[in-house]
Amino acid sequence: MKTHVTACLLAASVAGLTAASAEAATTLRMAHFWPGASAINQDLFEDWAQTIEEASDGELRVEMYPSGTLAKPDGIYEAAANGIADIGATAQGYTAGRFPLSQIVELPGVATSATQGACVLQTLYDDGHLDAEYEDTRPLFMFTTGPGGIHTIDTDVQVPVDLEGLRIRRPTSVAGDILENMGASPVGMPAPDIYTAMQRGVIDGLSFPWEGMKVFRLNELTEHHTEVPFYSLIFVATMSQRTYDRLSPEQQAVIDDNSGMQWAENAGAVFDRLDREGKQEAAEAGHTIREIADPLQDADWQKPLQDGIDGYLAGLEERGLPGREVYEAALAASESCAAPQE
Repeated sequence: MKTHVTACLLAASVAGLTAASAEAATTLRMAHFWPGASAINQDLFEDWAQTIEEASDGELRVEMYPSGTLAKPDGIYEAAANGIADIGATAQGYTAGRFPLSQIVELPGVATSATQGACVLQTLYDDGHLDAEYEDTRPLFMFTTGPGGIHTIDTDVQVPVDLEGLRIRRPTSVAGDILENMGASPVGMPAPDIYTAMQRGVIDGLSFPWEGMKVFRLNELTEHHTEVPFYSLIFVATMSQRTYDRLSPEQQAVIDDNSGMQWAENAGAVFDRLDREGKQEAAEAGHTIREIADPLQDADWQKPLQDGIDGYLAGLEERGLPGREVYEAALAASESCAAPQE
C-alpha cells in the first residue's frame, strides 16, 4: 500500500512538473502563406521551429499558422510589425512599394538559383543596405525563389511577342513591369489564389519559379513552360520586435543563433530542390519546356528585360533612393555568393 501511494505521489509530481514546464514555455505564433503540407512549411519552417524548441530546452515553442490562416498573404508583414503574429514569413512584394531596395534582388541577372539569391539578399541586409526597410520588425532570415519563368495553359511562348495580350499573373510590380514590356497584361494576386483563377479562365498563365509550380499544383493546369529567368521573388522571415523584447536574454540568444545566413542558405537549398522536382514533374507529364539560357544576351529577350532593370532603378533614383548603389552591391554579392552548378 505504501509503495502504491509513493508511486502515485511520484507520478503526480512528474505530471505537475510537466504541466508547469508546459505553462512556463513561451509560444510564438508564426504566420505564412504556404500550404501546411508543402515542403516549404515542413522542411524549412517546421525544421526551424524544432531547432528553436530544442535549443531553448523547450522554453520556446513555435505554433505554425500556414495558408494565411492568421493573416492574409499581403498582411503578414504588418501582422508581425503589429504583434498580431509573433513571426511572419512573406513576400516583400506583396506590400507594394514598401521594400523597394530589397526588391532589387528580384531583377533579372542578379541570381541564377535560390541559394545564390538568398545569399545575395541576406548579404545586402547584413551589410546595412536595407536596414531602413525593416525598422518596424526584427528580421530573422531572408531568402528567394529560384528564377521565375513563364507558364501558360495553351500558348507556346518562344519570343516576347507571343505574350501579346495574354493575361499573366505577376508576383510583384517589379516582375509586372517587365511582363508589360514584353507585351503581356500583368494581373496581380497572391500565390494561393492562382489555381482557382486559372481554372476559371481569369488568367492565361503566370510567372513563377518551378518550386511554386509544384507547391501550388500549377503543373496540373499548364502545358507550356518558358524558362526565361527574368525575376526572383524575395521573402523575409521576421519577428515582432515587441515579442523579441519580452523574451529572456537566453531566449533571445536562441533566436539570434538561428537567424541570418545559415538559415537563408537552408531556405535556398529547399527552394532549389523543389525547383528541380517541379521541372521534372512537368517533363514527366510531357509538357513543352523552352529554355532561354541567358536572356540578357538574347536578341529577342534582352531589350524588354534591360528596359525593366533601367526603369526600376531610375524610379528608385527619382524617389531619392540609392538604387544604383544597392544594385551594384547586389551584383558584387552575386559573384561572392557562388551559385551551385546543377
